[in-house]
Amino acid sequence: MKVLRKKPELCIACHACENTCSKLYFKEENPEKACLRINQIDSKSEIITCTQCGGCVDICPVEAIKRDKNGIVRIDKKKCVGCFMCVGFCLELAMFMHDDYIEPYKCVSCGQCVKACPTGAIYLSEE
Repeated sequence: MKVLRKKPELCIACHACENTCSKLYFKEENPEKACLRINQIDSKSEIITCTQCGGCVDICPVEAIKRDKNGIVRIDKKKCVGCFMCVGFCLELAMFMHDDYIEPYKCVSCGQCVKACPTGAIYLSEE
């Protein structure tokens, strides 16, 4: 399984990863709609992304969250009822919500953000 990994010390907070992600999934460049987040704390970057731990799978009351054949945790939007329990439960704070959508969303380790990152602060790794 390929998982998105991070090296926050290399992040320059250019937000290219967030813009690429939101454009890919939501057809607009909007960091608030990205499946990963870059936060600046005292001039240091914090990269928030799903580690594919699967904790959200067990918390979903309608079983809308499952691992695919490659081990990636995915949300079935047809089954999701928008309770957002997974958002509150996520230990990584990597399950997101936005007022424009009735269901949560998260990183699926597609790797497009990796291609956009100019410093190698995020990368895909086999787990």
